[in-house]
Amino acid sequence: MKPKKILITGAGGFIGRSLIRKALSIGAKVVALEIDPSRAEQIRSDFKIDVVLGSLLDHNNRSQALNGVDTVIHTAAIMKESGSIEEFRRTNVDASYQLADEARKSKAKVFVHLSSVMVYGFHYPPYVTETGPLRGEENPYCQTKIEGEAALMPLNSPKKFGVIIIRPGDVYGPGSEPWVTRPLEIMDKGLFALPSGGKGIMNLTYVDNLADAIFLAIEQNAFGEIFNITDGKAITWAEYFRTLAQISGRPQPKSLPYILSKGLVHVVGSFYKIIGSKSPVTAEGVDFINRPHPVSIEKARKVLGFTPKLSYEQGLEKIKEWLDAEGLILDSKNSKIRN
Repeated sequence: MKPKKILITGAGGFIGRSLIRKALSIGAKVVALEIDPSRAEQIRSDFKIDVVLGSLLDHNNRSQALNGVDTVIHTAAIMKESGSIEEFRRTNVDASYQLADEARKSKAKVFVHLSSVMVYGFHYPPYVTETGPLRGEENPYCQTKIEGEAALMPLNSPKKFGVIIIRPGDVYGPGSEPWVTRPLEIMDKGLFALPSGGKGIMNLTYVDNLADAIFLAIEQNAFGEIFNITDGKAITWAEYFRTLAQISGRPQPKSLPYILSKGLVHVVGSFYKIIGSKSPVTAEGVDFINRPHPVSIEKARKVLGFTPKLSYEQGLEKIKEWLDAEGLILDSKNSKIRN
């Protein structure tokens, strides 16, 4: 299948923008659903595409965005580390199902749902496959990603409406909030430390490699299938964050034992609560980068013929170029270099 008109939800985000570029490169028409006004305006300006501004929770927004669409790539989700399970469930489960059901009724043919390898929780076996086990870990993001998949898959009816579920790893690249801009902000506040020496495993997933995998799954009508998608290369968080610090001109991050990391997070969280601000570090974030194993992408290799095009070294070079262009590299005096 070659999509003609694609709806991308959460289009103004880091992953969404990569998907827009990929969709336009194959000649597809793109409509975006984006809740953030500034992001919506930016993608209108950058890509000259139609944008529906509003929440995924609103039926009218969904209906307007789905008009004439044959393919939906659903990236919008609540992705923060903690919060009310009901809040997560409204978006990650209920609204995802409503969008898919309305897409089916509006005669769309394909629905791609971006889930996450976090459906395996924080403690999964080495090279876990798509069969799991799945673990909610009492974490609202993990739990509602599991529930979202379970709600959507029964809608799969290959001759009429195909559902594909993608479980990305740790998606990085230029502009990535969780793995580029936010860590640098925490480093600049002097709060960044590697729990357990950073020996946890990062499932590297360069954003454009993820986009390639998604479109492979669409083109090959991989309906009813679930795929782990990473670059097939796992490194320690210590290696990644030390390299990020190096290319951005920051000091090398310190290491702390796991228990001390949790204690530091608690102290920082208490301070930010007192001053009425959101803490930049969380206990869930410590657990996230303490995961000990890589996931398997053998199914994507075999079924889709997926081979990541951009290497880790190339990904880092693109991040460095972006940091330089954005004036986010520090000089020897810890001042940001402005071009």
